[in-house]
Formats: sequence, structure tokens, C-alpha cells
Amino acid sequence: MPPVPTPSRLKPRLLAWYDMSARDLPWRVRPAERAGGARADPYRVWLSEIMLQQTTVPHATPYFVEFTRRWPTVTALAAADEGEVMAAWAGLGYYARARNLIACARHVASTLGGVFPDTEETLRALPGVGPYTAAAIAAIAFDRPANVVDGNVERVMARLFAVETTLPGAKPELKRLAQSLVAADRPGDWAQALMDLGAMLCTPTSPACAVCPAGDDCLGRATGAPERFPLRDAKPDRPHRYGIAYLLMRGADVALVRRPARGLLGGMLALPTSDWRAAPWTDAEALAAAPIPVTWRVAGDIDHGFTHFTLTLRVLRAEADWPAAIWTPRSGIDAMPSVFLKAARRGLGG
Repeated sequence: MPPVPTPSRLKPRLLAWYDMSARDLPWRVRPAERAGGARADPYRVWLSEIMLQQTTVPHATPYFVEFTRRWPTVTALAAADEGEVMAAWAGLGYYARARNLIACARHVASTLGGVFPDTEETLRALPGVGPYTAAAIAAIAFDRPANVVDGNVERVMARLFAVETTLPGAKPELKRLAQSLVAADRPGDWAQALMDLGAMLCTPTSPACAVCPAGDDCLGRATGAPERFPLRDAKPDRPHRYGIAYLLMRGADVALVRRPARGLLGGMLALPTSDWRAAPWTDAEALAAAPIPVTWRVAGDIDHGFTHFTLTLRVLRAEADWPAAIWTPRSGIDAMPSVFLKAARRGLGG
């Protein structure tokens, strides 16, 4: 059995690996550039961290590139039209993040002169910035010795220390173990090295222990079954809901509505929809809930998963004018959240 992992053993090996193998990400300053004195732009670090919440790097990257092309600074983002920002966010999900993004940008631009604060405490005071995001910005942008623990780092800690406590109850223990490895030397690179280790080698299945720079110190590897960690409680079944989506066409244009600012998918452009409830809708109920009384036909069903529930939407289609609609060309419906885009494509036959 290897000794309990310590910073003096792990840091030289892991940082040397990171210097050679760090992922090339558009918001990141590479280790060689940091060694030469370059520092990450806090705006780009903040934007990337907000986008990466509940989202993978491959999915978030093109959004980040487009956002920074259109709004290269926090001041530019603060001055942007809120509807344009929400439309650009479509497809990233968790739309409360987009509203917080705008609120935070406007706060930094108007109250802080366009300059992000540089400590965890002051960063946590920003709209939409929680403990993890504040720690990530503090470490990566300002080289503060902050404890940055995302899902990748939790997995690395669980395996390094062979933690037998199940998630989510193990989170405080995993955070404490990660804190024991934080030091003042290269804290930004250390945080990103742990993230990269989890993303590249210490993956959820089939971890690459043979080439892992921490392999000789890993208690999980010593058990012979490192993929067993982290242990997790059984997930409860998500409830299922049903609703109706209404695809109303006027020639080549699609009728959209703006959802209420608060609530799920708040403030986003969407197809008109019924309530989402536990019981399926009858035909009569679906017609009674329609936005206008015209001849609707069933175009099909789509299934969609949210974090806390799953959803079946029956898509009804009709051809008519509707003065209350936001008429949008078919080419413009990509600005909708994915659940409504999926429903529109079903109704359009695509």
C-alpha cells in the first residue's frame, strides 16, 4: 500500500506532467506562458467557468469562442442587448446562468469600473458567482492559493485517498482532502493540472493508471479497482411530466413567445406550450390549451431530460396568423432552448 498522498510527492510530478500535457483551451494561458509572466484574463476565466457549469468542455468551447468574438470584454458584454445574449446562450442550458451572466457583467462594468476583484471573498459577492467559481477565478486568474474542486477533482481525490464515503455525502471530505494539497506555489497551474488529470487520465471509466503521474501515490489504484471510486448513492428515479408544444406557422415563419423571466427556461424564446404536468393530456385538453382556436394536427412526440425530471411533449402544428406571436424565420429558431428546438424540428418534419 502506498503512503498517504502528500503535496511534496504529488506536486512535482503532477506539475511536470501538466507542463508537458496541458489541454489547449481558448480561455487558458499555457504553463510556459505563465512561467514567462503572462496572466489569464479574469473575464475569460469567469466566462468559461460559468459556461462549464453542468456542461462539457467540447460543448462549451464554440459558445465561448463566439461570445468572446462578439463581446471581447466584460464592458462589451454589459452593454449587450439581453435578448441577444440569451439567444447566443441557447443550447448551453441552465438559463438562470445566462441571466446571472448579464447581471454580473453589468455589476462589474458599472460598479467596479470593469475590473474583476481578485480574492475569493470579493468574487463571491458578484451575482451568480458561488464558492467554486470564486475559487477558480481566484486561482487561475490571480494565482491565489484557492481550493478549486469540480467533478474531475472530486474523482481524483476519491481515488487518490480511496474514499469509502458515498457521494454526495462525501463532498466535504473530498474538499478537505483537496485543500490539504493546495500550496502557494503555482496555485493556478495546480488547480488546472488536477482538472486535466481528471479529464484526461483519471476518467470515470478505464482510468489510465499506467501513465498517471500520481499513480505511485494512489490508494485507489493500490486496491486494484480504482474505477470503483468515487462511490455514489443510488440515484432516485426522476419524475416524468407531459405537455403540449404548439408549432404555429405563417408561411416560412414560426410563432415564438418569450417565456416569463422567472422559472425554468426563463426569458428564453420558445414555442407556445401548455403546462407540464404528471398526467398525459387528452386531445380535448390539448386543444383547449392552444394559443389560438384553429385546426391543429398532431405532428409527433419528443422526449427530453432535465436535471430533476423527464418530459414528453406532444407537438401540434397549425397554419394561421397570430398577432401576439414573435414571428421568426425557420433559420432563426436555433436560438431556442434545445427542448423547443427538438419539438420544432419534429413538427417541421426534420
